[in-house]
Amino acid sequence: MTAEPNKPCQIKRDYQQLINLYPATAHTDAHYLSKLSIYQQRVFEAHSQQKLLILGQIGLGNGLELLSWWRTHSNLNQRLLLKVFEPNPINAYELKLLWDQSLFLVTEPTFEQHLESKLVAKRAQKLVQKYQPNLCQLAQTLLHAEPAAIIGCQRLIFDDGRTTIDLHFGDIQTQLSSLNYSPEHPVQHWLVLPHLLQTLNQQSHWQMAKLSDDSATIATIGLSELSETTVNRFQACGFTVSDINELGTKALGIHQPVTLINHQPDAVLLHERQVLRQQDVKAYAFNPMAAILSSAAQSSIAIIGGGLASAHLALSLAERGQGAQVFCKDAKLGQGASGNRQGAIYPLLTPENDELSRFFQQAFLFSRRRVQALTSAPADNQTPISHDFCGVLQTAHDERSQLRLDKIIQGQPWPSEIAYAVDAEQANAIAKINLDKPGFFYPLGGWVCPFEYAEAAIQKAMQLADVSVSLNTDILAIERQSDGWVLLTEKERFGPFAQLVLANGAELTQFDASNKLQISPFRGQVSHVPAQFQLSQLATVLCANGYLTPSHQGLHCLGASYVKEPEHLDFCPQEQQENLMKMHESYPNQSWLEDINMNGNNARVGVRMVTRDHFPMMGCAPDVAKILEDYEQHQLTKESRHYWQTTPAPVHQGLYILGGLGSRGLSSGPLAAECLAAQLCGEPIPLDKETLCKLNPNRMWLRKLLKGKAL
Repeated sequence: MTAEPNKPCQIKRDYQQLINLYPATAHTDAHYLSKLSIYQQRVFEAHSQQKLLILGQIGLGNGLELLSWWRTHSNLNQRLLLKVFEPNPINAYELKLLWDQSLFLVTEPTFEQHLESKLVAKRAQKLVQKYQPNLCQLAQTLLHAEPAAIIGCQRLIFDDGRTTIDLHFGDIQTQLSSLNYSPEHPVQHWLVLPHLLQTLNQQSHWQMAKLSDDSATIATIGLSELSETTVNRFQACGFTVSDINELGTKALGIHQPVTLINHQPDAVLLHERQVLRQQDVKAYAFNPMAAILSSAAQSSIAIIGGGLASAHLALSLAERGQGAQVFCKDAKLGQGASGNRQGAIYPLLTPENDELSRFFQQAFLFSRRRVQALTSAPADNQTPISHDFCGVLQTAHDERSQLRLDKIIQGQPWPSEIAYAVDAEQANAIAKINLDKPGFFYPLGGWVCPFEYAEAAIQKAMQLADVSVSLNTDILAIERQSDGWVLLTEKERFGPFAQLVLANGAELTQFDASNKLQISPFRGQVSHVPAQFQLSQLATVLCANGYLTPSHQGLHCLGASYVKEPEHLDFCPQEQQENLMKMHESYPNQSWLEDINMNGNNARVGVRMVTRDHFPMMGCAPDVAKILEDYEQHQLTKESRHYWQTTPAPVHQGLYILGGLGSRGLSSGPLAAECLAAQLCGEPIPLDKETLCKLNPNRMWLRKLLKGKAL
């Protein structure tokens, strides 16, 4: 259920069809809005001592409950993570249609045909203006974040990390069961929208219980209208179930309050919850998670690296109030792989829409929102981020690449906000220059200046927490001591630090503890060509055999070479010409190609670290020597498979890897950093357990060991 590309005016869905998929949870009237607000205030009051409050909501409905949680929380000092589970994926345009009715974000006369009557519309408008006057502003903010109709979790961060909304789209049972339980920050309370109560099965109830605090409760709407069986199922999982409609309020003449919290379920039920959690731990024992930072160790984390990954890790930690010390070997940030003038930002899709494809969709959208947040209200001294979400147009350059692209296009019903196919005429219109070939268009993609992106992230982090940056500090060695990690330069010694993250790009494998990582350096030379004549009209990023960006400050970026394990990083005239030839192969006989002037030999060379499976590396640093030692004792037998499946893989205590971003670091880096920060702080992670295994730096060895294969 997605909008047709470039044709929003043609989307005239009947309003009844929309509310069948995303029904309102109650009439938009004074009675309900007032009770909803009172109920939410009580929840926040009951948990006012917690620095981070985790709430769960089953169902999105028309979105009013989500917005009301946000509004009620807006004046509180604590952080809020609201996890919303909705079986029907929804995009920003469909939310707008629902909120046009409920909140009147626009006043288009033609939209009233979607409403039951003008009288109802005017009544609803007056009530919303009276009881929820600032919901419209919050709705606009959320719509600006462009939620997409994709399966999985989309993390939306607002108010410098004070409010985080996780939208989980897809089968609710699958989404719930795919998540890790966070003992330090479990779900404290659930709101279940009534239209989904009957669809939840007992397994879903137990998965909710698994993720919850032992005293967590559930509220819903219209409980008296539900079957006793539905209520009993929740109670059988240890929940107390309350009805918002029964909440007391003097304004409404109702005085009987309903207890929302402080319920302690039966010990047997608590044991059942614990069994579920232990089953998860056992099933993923081979994938050790980060050791959680002590609340007393607010300055005990060091990050080596000065690029996109380290900057965004510092930002994600700072949003949680966690300080960090960043060590960069260069005179300023973003001088490595993050140093290009322009980098394309768009998701990596596969025909199967597998874990890789789903991760990159989530990551791309998260990074796009980061750019929006950092540029929406920058501080006076904050670096602006040059960027343009002008879209990315992918085309084939030979028969083989055409077959691959066709498989991707035809493999899935991709949401149009992610990508859609265009014919040659449409491609020409999008690019503003002649391509004369069909392609796949990513409308939310575009280009971003990586080093400005990194600088802006660090500056924001320094505003939020005790984050410092040590420039011109080349860490040559790291040592594990009894009280933490020590960092050594030629003349100085830093530490000890309880936690150390290696996010140093091309130097990721320079230390003894990381030199066995299965990752490879690839040289990339990007050509800078003057914007002139027809070429200057290019209006979108082109990706084929190489890429070409629209002009920025009078130059286009054309690239890039891809040389494994380079011998040097000097300018290479041959690679400069190869970049040009790639464009000629991709778009033969186009006159604008003659406008590409390479005479100035203007280019930049960098190194990106690439993994074979194209996933980044994020998580505990593997102790490869210990893995190989254990392998000598446990290999090539049925028992050995069981050993590796049930034993936490050896890691270096307190050492973590964040790298291997490859050529799509602009898309993958910020979400990988967010997930590592969540791990370090013991918070829920916006990725499923299977994808976390794919990101683990030890995965290349464990993939074989778990199957009983030889290393």
